[in-house]
Amino acid sequence: MNLPNKLTISRIIISILIIIILLGSGNISSMLGIEIPKVFINESIVVDLKYIIAGILFIIASLTDFLDGYIARKYNLVTDFGKLVDAIADKILVNSVLIILAAQGFIHPIIPVVIIIRDSVVNSIKMLAASKGKVVAAIKSGKIKTATLMVGIVLTLFYNLPFELWNISIAEVLLFVATILSVISGIQYYSLNKYLIMDK
Repeated sequence: MNLPNKLTISRIIISILIIIILLGSGNISSMLGIEIPKVFINESIVVDLKYIIAGILFIIASLTDFLDGYIARKYNLVTDFGKLVDAIADKILVNSVLIILAAQGFIHPIIPVVIIIRDSVVNSIKMLAASKGKVVAAIKSGKIKTATLMVGIVLTLFYNLPFELWNISIAEVLLFVATILSVISGIQYYSLNKYLIMDK
């Protein structure tokens, strides 16, 4: 259990905490023994601070995603366990938050549907490639999709502030762009690796 793997495990723990906070009904006093209040920004924006707390934790979890990979590569600490758990941690963090935000009416349900389907297809291609001794490298559109998606989720949890004060839907636009990039990158992954699928 090296440092990168510990960071990955911490991301899973933080992700579970985020899920608990977001699924709290009204407030999470019954679960954590505290009451999280609402804050009135103006007459049209009422902020439930549990989403702000979840957003801060989401940022911390996202930073561990960057750090564990960086440290593992720099100090040659890459392990099969780390690769497996890192992929699981990423999906728990991102997909669970997307599903909850859609269920609570913050985002359109098509966003998690498209992204989860795309991830399933890409992960299947990667597993097939691994079974044949091949490595599927990350592509630029996939990296941009991930960065756009993460920022969009954070802004959504932060009620699109401060942009919401000027009626600029940056969070919504970023999530829409991330969804489109999910489709594009999924098609590119398939196109670049279809020889593995067709190979008997």
